[in-house]
Amino acid sequence: MEQRIAQIERNTLETQINVSINLDGTGKSSFDTGVPFLEHMLDQIARHGLIDIEVVAKGDLEIDAHHTVEDVGITLGQAFAKAVGDKKGLVRYGHAYIPLDEALSRVVVDFSGRPGLVYDVKFPRSTIGSFDVDLFREFFQGFVNHAGITLHIDNLKGTNAHHVAETMFKAMGRALRMAAALDPRMAGMMPSTKGSL
Repeated sequence: MEQRIAQIERNTLETQINVSINLDGTGKSSFDTGVPFLEHMLDQIARHGLIDIEVVAKGDLEIDAHHTVEDVGITLGQAFAKAVGDKKGLVRYGHAYIPLDEALSRVVVDFSGRPGLVYDVKFPRSTIGSFDVDLFREFFQGFVNHAGITLHIDNLKGTNAHHVAETMFKAMGRALRMAAALDPRMAGMMPSTKGSL
């Protein structure tokens, strides 16, 4: 089987980012972004998606974390787009419901080739530690725009902001794992009536 790996480097005046992924990994991760809570969330995608992820990012954190968080999403999306390749044999769709104590989130993914984000998440507070929860939407928007996926994220319940965030990212990992899996019955076939994605 061809390795589904990608390494992307993205440099702007605001950030310098290097991302490596292996879609058929074991959930190993390594992060150096200067944004610890983002790293904690990315680790959920890696572990629950069984995707090996490495991210090194240097950004203008003296201003705030916005550019770093958004640009990590963009670069990770580019890596996913490269790693899935032509999408032949993909399951294509994935979904997961993940609880954590009182919190429950649902994530649904489609490797459609069409970027789309539907994000219905209301946090009970505006920060988790020093992390601004508004940045999650920026991360996911950057990711879908460059991965070329449709992504629905719904937080269904939750009164603890940390739990809400964790359920989103764990569900994201599980949904990506399902959607990016190779279906032996679809080997060499495009999972679309259009013939392309």
